[in-house]
Amino acid sequence: MYLKVNRDEVIEGLHKSASIIPAKTGAAYLRTIWLKSDEGNLRIMSTDSNLEFCGTYPAEIIEEGLAGVQGRAFYDLVRKLPSGELVIKSDPDGSSILVEQGSRKYKLPVNDPTWFQKFSTFPTEGAVYWSGDLLLEIIERIAFCISDEDSMEAIACMNIVPSSDENGKYVEACGLNGHQFARLKFINDDIHALLPEEGILIQKKYLSELKKWLTNDEIEMSLIEKRLFFKTADGKETFSMPLSYYQYPNYKNFLAKLNDDDVSQMKVQKSELSTALDRISIFNTDSNRCASFMFNPGELILFSQGQEVGTATESIEVEFSGEMERIAFPTKNLIEILGHFQSGKISFTLTGSEAPCGLTGDEDNEYLVIVMPMKVQEETYYSEEDV
Repeated sequence: MYLKVNRDEVIEGLHKSASIIPAKTGAAYLRTIWLKSDEGNLRIMSTDSNLEFCGTYPAEIIEEGLAGVQGRAFYDLVRKLPSGELVIKSDPDGSSILVEQGSRKYKLPVNDPTWFQKFSTFPTEGAVYWSGDLLLEIIERIAFCISDEDSMEAIACMNIVPSSDENGKYVEACGLNGHQFARLKFINDDIHALLPEEGILIQKKYLSELKKWLTNDEIEMSLIEKRLFFKTADGKETFSMPLSYYQYPNYKNFLAKLNDDDVSQMKVQKSELSTALDRISIFNTDSNRCASFMFNPGELILFSQGQEVGTATESIEVEFSGEMERIAFPTKNLIEILGHFQSGKISFTLTGSEAPCGLTGDEDNEYLVIVMPMKVQEETYYSEEDV
């Protein structure tokens, strides 16, 4: 291997490549960044055995070759070098690579080339273009409702499924963790056609890495039976991950409750409710993590108390209709949920004191969050409802 490349051309790719490999633990071959010089390009590749990154960058190739280096060390070195040309070449016996920039010279050991495993090829057939910023928004507005526990199987995944109704075709992205649910619907005929009828499941831990790779630019998306692929519009970088094949829960049943005739409705200014809940949270304790909502005509009364911290009561003007008298929500969870809405006013659909509550916003088109209330055990004590 012998090549010359501009440091600034590859530093972002090295950052993305290094971000998916283990820092210190795991097998040595998984901590490797692979450098391959051929056809006038330097290819940078890495994998953690599930995620795969491959970036292709223009370089002056003097001698083709393949070398695997300790990924974090190589990235840290290049990151700390100034802009300018890098010379990367293998030493005569192939046991090291030399990195040179002017008078700066560095020598790094290379890993056994037999460790190199073939990376998945982006499947061009059926691939569709998509907006990177829309995918980022979907992840941001759904992921907080996905379980962090891998052992929870399907509810540790984001579900993306094609759907349709009397108004036409659309795609649903959903997240569920047992006491919260988020759904964002959007129209994209190409994505709808690409997805299998049962949809796809992406594990939450992979979504966080996908966010690091994504930009607001256009991307290309494709999939095969067991793997999901993304590629930058210029074709320089690909990122892929395995799909999960659990059975996603049927969420249609609890969504249907929002359309019952006996639901109560409340509309409230988001900022006013958020700031009130923030103050109310001061009076929460480990044994009482909720804010109690009590309804009067045109008025919401918020209440919380903790044995060590005292009590808090606030009143907010709201639009309210229905028979609901009282309900309790986990305070911090509700504050987080409100933070994912862009609308000035938020509508609550209350189906029962221990039943799902739906939140929507006039300016948050096709975005819905469900939160389960807390169960009232005594007059002033609450525990999280098992769902």
